[in-house]
Amino acid sequence: MSDDKGTCTVILPTYNEEENIADMVTLLREMYPDFRILIMDDNSTDRSKELIDALGYDNVRFFIRDPKDRGLAASTCQGILETDTDYFINMDSDFQHPLSAVRRIYDDLERGSDLCIGVRENRKALGIKRSLGSWAFHFLASATLFFRGKKRSRDIMSGLFGGRTEIFSEVIGDHGDEFEMSGFKVLFDLMKYSPDGIIIGEITYEFGKRQGGESKVSPKVVMSVLRQCGAVGRFLARIYGIAKK
Repeated sequence: MSDDKGTCTVILPTYNEEENIADMVTLLREMYPDFRILIMDDNSTDRSKELIDALGYDNVRFFIRDPKDRGLAASTCQGILETDTDYFINMDSDFQHPLSAVRRIYDDLERGSDLCIGVRENRKALGIKRSLGSWAFHFLASATLFFRGKKRSRDIMSGLFGGRTEIFSEVIGDHGDEFEMSGFKVLFDLMKYSPDGIIIGEITYEFGKRQGGESKVSPKVVMSVLRQCGAVGRFLARIYGIAKK
């Protein structure tokens, strides 16, 4: 890719993040003026677009997605396909992912990793219930990757990760119809269908509390993650669905 396109795009999937998005973009621009910012918005009903437009920054794009194709995973995947820089970094826009991690992920990709994953050191901000659920899903996801002969990570459920755009654009193009696009854990699907010889790096970070807005976690998220875990996961998803009725 040519140098005039830059080297990295920060992808921010959003939905009704007016309490965070302007501050998030402002700080990212101050810290990484050469990086592009791509806001993949799932048709927010708040003032998110208005606030970003008022900033008037170059290299910041507010992309309003098709309302018929909503979903965090779908937003991230489309963001990767829209990226025209060498690397992308996907992160939340609610400050639970530290902005300092962007540089560390970028540096790891520059050193040769094809995928770099942010591993949460402290999950207290998740709460006990969500933390236990995260570990349970990680165990199922790790087993799924193992039986598929794929490389694993210490935090397969992470929403903070970066990769080489060319590799993962091809993964999405070839296997995107097999992804759980309405789900929240797109990294897991990207790893499931990644090339066998992929180089995976990791950084660690402290998982913080939301600065504003509301969590999007719901029982639907639980079921979508289970469906990603093969036959066993789909069976558990059916049992979970029955129990919730």
